[in-house]
Amino acid sequence: MSVQDLAFGHKHQRTCPLSFDAGTIDDMEGHTINESADLANKIARLVEERGWNQEEFARITRLNRHTVRQILLSGERRLRNATTSACARALGLSVNDLRTLPLEQLLLRVRAAEASSNGTDARRRLRDEATRPELLAWLDENSDRARRLSTDEVNELLELQASGGSFTAESIDVAVEHMERRRSLVQRILAIANSEHLDLLEQFVALVYEKVRPAAERR
Repeated sequence: MSVQDLAFGHKHQRTCPLSFDAGTIDDMEGHTINESADLANKIARLVEERGWNQEEFARITRLNRHTVRQILLSGERRLRNATTSACARALGLSVNDLRTLPLEQLLLRVRAAEASSNGTDARRRLRDEATRPELLAWLDENSDRARRLSTDEVNELLELQASGGSFTAESIDVAVEHMERRRSLVQRILAIANSEHLDLLEQFVALVYEKVRPAAERR
């Protein structure tokens, strides 16, 4: 083979266009679009869970209104890393968790964070609105237990105080113990519901609920 042939062959190899499978490119683009749509749908559902409208979410994330509108309404926008990071930060999540965790698990986290925030305000309200000496004494003696009370549980205690019935240190302790048992049970049920034993849990709950549901619902 001559030097010219070698040179020609080398030149031909350098200028030969690369070949791509059009189907592979379409699959890659489709995968990216689907991931962006899934992520936008997650964000929209989590924003709805928090009770934010478009204006509020735009203000919290510091994203422009057009971007927020595309995320929350159409779900068609390809989210940039900075946009995803802003959304995750506003929702109290990491970017990795927002991208990878299923929506159901993310909803549980958002609800828990919101309950914790509301619980702090509620416990402050409990201290402010506690007028009976029995309740004030219980709060002083059981600060750790009082710190774990949720918003609904605080409301129950205040309703108990306002009921005008028997309100002693013992009755307060019984009421709070009932709340604690119920709270622990709900946490265990959530754990089971997120496991492979969901069907069994569903059957058991249906069986027990049949015994306690109001008579009007049985008709």
